[in-house]
Amino acid sequence: MARPNDEVGALLQEYSDLISITGGDEFKARAYEKAARAVAGYHEDVSRLDVRKLREIPNVGKSIADKVVEYLRTGQVRVVEELRAKIPAGVREMIAIPTLGPKKAMLLYRDLGISSVDELVHAIHSERLRELKGFGPRTEENILHGIQVLQQAGGRVHLNVATEVADEIVAELSAVTGCSRCCYAGSLRRFRETVGDVDVLAAAKDPGKLMRAFSQMSTVDEVIAHGEKKTSVRTTKGLQVDLRVVPPEAWGAALQYFTGSKQHNIRTREMAVHARLKLSEYGLFDVETGDLVVSETEDEVYQRLGLPWIPPPLREDRGEIEAAQRGELPDLVSLDDIRGDLHTHTNLTDGLSTLEEMVREAARRGYSYYAVTDHAPNLYMQRMSDDKMLAQREEARRLDGKHRRMRLLHGTELNIDPDGEVDWPHDFLAGFDLCVASVHSHFTQPAREMTRRIVRACENPYVNIIGHPTARLIGRRPGVDADLDEVFRACARTGTALEINAYPDRLDLNDENILRAKHFGVKFAINSDSHSVVHLGFLRYGVGTAQRGWLTAEDVINTWPLRRLRTFLRKGR
Repeated sequence: MARPNDEVGALLQEYSDLISITGGDEFKARAYEKAARAVAGYHEDVSRLDVRKLREIPNVGKSIADKVVEYLRTGQVRVVEELRAKIPAGVREMIAIPTLGPKKAMLLYRDLGISSVDELVHAIHSERLRELKGFGPRTEENILHGIQVLQQAGGRVHLNVATEVADEIVAELSAVTGCSRCCYAGSLRRFRETVGDVDVLAAAKDPGKLMRAFSQMSTVDEVIAHGEKKTSVRTTKGLQVDLRVVPPEAWGAALQYFTGSKQHNIRTREMAVHARLKLSEYGLFDVETGDLVVSETEDEVYQRLGLPWIPPPLREDRGEIEAAQRGELPDLVSLDDIRGDLHTHTNLTDGLSTLEEMVREAARRGYSYYAVTDHAPNLYMQRMSDDKMLAQREEARRLDGKHRRMRLLHGTELNIDPDGEVDWPHDFLAGFDLCVASVHSHFTQPAREMTRRIVRACENPYVNIIGHPTARLIGRRPGVDADLDEVFRACARTGTALEINAYPDRLDLNDENILRAKHFGVKFAINSDSHSVVHLGFLRYGVGTAQRGWLTAEDVINTWPLRRLRTFLRKGR
């Protein structure tokens, strides 16, 4: 079940959008946007806080706190409902289109009467948008691409949302008497970046008890279908979850089958046929006699097919079968391999937690080292200055080694300007332990300019990591248009790592680009991009994405001992 903080944060963000789309006070809209981020990232459960405690959350004043309490008490907020009533639902859907936004959506509705995504597509093809100032062919192209991105996301949810639901259900079912095994399968087990529905698999001799417990969970809003072997429900958050219960002796075959992917399973079934066997969710059977050969564990199923066990993130028919046959499956990087997080923020800029709070939580997670990388001054809304950054450096030195002897690195997240320059001159950059550089603006530059922009950042001797390299936001903003192969060559040539940003709405680089970059000899950093202590746990999603990209610990710089990491960060200077 999603945290109440996320639910309230989404409501406050919607209110901010509604203020903008109805031409309201931009300062007020911005205030609610800040509050939305603050509430979503707050470490305490807001549903347990009164108005006084809510006001202790950064950027939450009395008016916002009152609305939060109203929502938690009644399930709605009167002023939000009033604004919703003024705007057709289709227009509210339009503001979610990457590159469009509230102001343009309202302009299209007011001047052209466009009140749905379908009407917008038709208007673009009819070239009606060109009647409006600022809507030329390039804008039309960007909007159509944004609609495609939105539609591809469809009813799918981000990896963290599905994982939180699945973890809760698995934990509850595992405690039911008679349940011998339980875990989630499907695309979630393979760490796909978005999930359409959650597949949960359990083993028990009496499936009825598990099915009843599943149907009666507090997270269940509706039972879609109920049977002896499979029950489907819709959770209170709208996510479909399918539970299948199999006999304990069929566990391995069922887990392999329901994990997928479809393409991977086709390959394994073909291998079974060539061996005069039949593979299904019930087991591996001898074709001639019908006798069960193996079924209890995944290891047994793969071994009987002549293969080692293949990790779920690799099961996409992208060469894993052939690598397994050659004995060349990678020893994938794991969460336990990570020694530190190299991209995080504090309340000095747009984070919510203090430096000491972030450091304490990082140390609790067992890290050997940890980097704080607050924003640099060219991201103007963060109001960074040289003096503020130097003061933070002093505080970082004071905290170095204080918590469980964890070493603290002082860094920054620089902004890659349209021409490839970054915020500070070399003499100031030399004082940082590491620098992450990211694209934060001018996302629609032509490919040639964008490529040169990122390559120039790689060539800066003080830039160590390119942060969220394509700048995408899943379902909201497409990645930048750049020759990524050229960027990968530059990273390999200059000793600049590429980030795998673990924040669930980024997961950037994605698995396909990781696979390509690895072939160029690029090194990677798996970072949380945390803006709160609650975000540090997002690292698991970055590790899963890295596994889908076939990475080993050797490929990832923040699995290395600190001495080796520091050598890499010097970039040969």
